[in-house]
Amino acid sequence: MVGAGVFLSAGFMAQELSAGLILVAWAVGAVLAMAGARTYAEASVLIPRSGGEYRYLSELIHPAVGYLAGWASLLVGFAAPTAISAYGASAFAQTVVGAGNARWGATALILALTFFHAGGLRLSKWTQNSLIIVNGMLIVAFIAVGMSLGSHDWPTWVAPDRTEHFSALPFARSLFFVAYAFSGWNAAVYAAEEFHNPARDVPRAMLIGCGLVGILYLFVNWVLVANLTPEQAKVVFQYEEARVTLGHIVAQELLGEVGSSIMSVAIAIAMLSSTSAMLLVGPRVYAEMARDGFLPSVLRGQHGVPPRTSVLLQSTLAIILLHLHSIGELLSNVAGVLVLFSALVAIGLFFVNRRRPHLASPRPQALFAAIVYASSSVWMLYSAFKTRTGLLPWLAVVAVAGLGGYLLTEWRRARTQDDSPL
Repeated sequence: MVGAGVFLSAGFMAQELSAGLILVAWAVGAVLAMAGARTYAEASVLIPRSGGEYRYLSELIHPAVGYLAGWASLLVGFAAPTAISAYGASAFAQTVVGAGNARWGATALILALTFFHAGGLRLSKWTQNSLIIVNGMLIVAFIAVGMSLGSHDWPTWVAPDRTEHFSALPFARSLFFVAYAFSGWNAAVYAAEEFHNPARDVPRAMLIGCGLVGILYLFVNWVLVANLTPEQAKVVFQYEEARVTLGHIVAQELLGEVGSSIMSVAIAIAMLSSTSAMLLVGPRVYAEMARDGFLPSVLRGQHGVPPRTSVLLQSTLAIILLHLHSIGELLSNVAGVLVLFSALVAIGLFFVNRRRPHLASPRPQALFAAIVYASSSVWMLYSAFKTRTGLLPWLAVVAVAGLGGYLLTEWRRARTQDDSPL
């Protein structure tokens, strides 16, 4: 879950929101992420299988919707974030060593992680766990330094673009930044069948992980808003060129140039951890689609080993996107797709008894969480459509391409059955 986003978002938000509203937005984001985690926890108990949104939407709404989510995961949901995170890890590492090409460095990182995640389940597990442990320690260290050496006074700065009265639109825009920073809370559902006890362990993984990250994010953002002004925070608008986050500015003010270098290493490890997570969970979706006949059978993999061909497919797509698109173009379209399909999973819980009457009815608290999460997602998407008109055509292109592929696959299946001997 933790990447560079938590060290960037407050810079954009501080141009329109007060320090208090920024912290409120992160608290609201944590509540919404927990609502999403509770919703997915219920889905994982009812359908204890791998595949994430592809599996849940296929079972709860319609196979065509699940297929669409699977294709969106393949092209946007995992390949694009893999490219974004790898590029960030490479760029921040090069700010420390002082040389190199960020795109080719990112390519090398993707290839190295592909080797680790295709090598075996044990190697894949230890690779990801090691990165997470180091990442968590560095985040806690940043908070400790900021809380001990930084300002403890309530910030009095005023946002330059702030309106006299509270406006829902800037707050909704800020929640999009927050939602992207929280994305990844549902990672466990993509590999649910590889847990010893999916019905118990998958919900625990999401709820405990999401709760801990929510607490960390609140502390990180307190350190940022207490020690920076909106003018200083504008550095995030030159993020792609300068490779400086708000964390760099705080660390430099408190620890000097050494602190800034340490921050670059920390961000690089966080982005590397995110890249690794994408290469761990994304291929499980393609393996499930191959198991159901929607992708070539070679992507299925074998029991007890990672789906190696699916891992190779995702890394290949990520490298292609890395070299053909700007990171800004990729980032601007990913958040909307992630919010859309996770909201559909929440809505799908209300169709359980109609689509799958043999399943137990969702518990009332899970349905309440689903209402909260789906409603907030619809509000964020509506706000995004109003301010970013290019998002709707992007989603439409993904939908048309995915549904076209589904219809073609179903036609080929029907033709194969008609041609088969009795």
